Amino acid sequence: MRVPVLSPSGKPLMPTKASRARRWLKEGKARVVYNDLGIFQIQLIRCPRTTNTQPIAVGIDPGKLYTGIGVQSAKFTLWLAHLQLPFKTVRGRMEQRAMMRRGRRGRRINRSLPYDQRAHRQKRFDNRRQCKIPPSIRANRELELRVLGELSLIYPISDVAYEIVKARGNKGFSPVMVGQKWQLENVEGYGKVNQLQGWQTANIRQQLGLHKQKHSKSDAIPATHAVDGVALACSTFIQYGMIDRQTMGWKGEVKITPAPFTVIRRPPVSRRQLHLMVPAKSGVRRKYGGTMTRHGFRKGDYVEATQSNKTYRGWVSGDTEKQVSVSDQNWRRLGQFSKNKIRLIRRSSGLIITATKVVSPVEMLHASLPSQF
Repeated sequence: MRVPVLSPSGKPLMPTKASRARRWLKEGKARVVYNDLGIFQIQLIRCPRTTNTQPIAVGIDPGKLYTGIGVQSAKFTLWLAHLQLPFKTVRGRMEQRAMMRRGRRGRRINRSLPYDQRAHRQKRFDNRRQCKIPPSIRANRELELRVLGELSLIYPISDVAYEIVKARGNKGFSPVMVGQKWQLENVEGYGKVNQLQGWQTANIRQQLGLHKQKHSKSDAIPATHAVDGVALACSTFIQYGMIDRQTMGWKGEVKITPAPFTVIRRPPVSRRQLHLMVPAKSGVRRKYGGTMTRHGFRKGDYVEATQSNKTYRGWVSGDTEKQVSVSDQNWRRLGQFSKNKIRLIRRSSGLIITATKVVSPVEMLHASLPSQF
């Protein structure tokens, strides 16, 4: 396993061995730095003799509900991730927003009046000729960009391999294709972009001897989606082509090694609303949503809570007048605790990082995460 290294100015350098990183920390030549992905990383105190880097590729296997990401160099597998995308959450909230809008418009218009006397508002612009991305697909792609942006601050990324899809049939418009085109334009800012199709990813995965779990794709294990991210990243170092004038085969060399595996998702925090959807009996609606609590914590903060000689670690998910709600990585409430018995560990970064486990990609089919953080 390799440890990411930063220069004194914050420039990503080539990762180093764990034993060398421990020696540098013991001798005071480096210090531990924190990043939003929870990857153990060090920063040098003094400038190194050389800052030369080797190619490092990031493979992204985008999906509708889950995305797999892998970071690979020619000799080492550096990092794996399983992204739980917010597609269903965003789609449900957009449907609720449309329903609330229809309700407000229905209450505003007096339908007992003739049509030409009703309070109809004329359209301000033509909203039927815009190439907008659906909010659910945009939220998926933005989470991938967020992780890729953090990786660019940790590793010296040179290439990005992105799996593309093609719309089937006689469809004149495909939201998936629009979101894919928008994403490819954004990814270009992080390195050379290599576009691969699904069958090419499968061929590379088979050549590397990696196993993919095609049933129960919701399992947060490397074998479901992260394995495709590794295969895509390896496409930078190996290709299928002409070996000589009469032979076709695989050219190049890459080595798969054990690497940390992480599950990432966004905290499902509701946006601030002026009031609840259903009025209270008194006619006054209490405020709802938002990220700030009345006790100084933010929703998504990683905290440590104590209650009855038991200690819990989780994320702030809500509050009452005197208590703060703390939830686990699946956003299930662990309990409500007094604000005086909660200690802040890390401010919210907009990401929930679950336990990191070192797995061997060759044995990905049998790897899984522990149930608790």
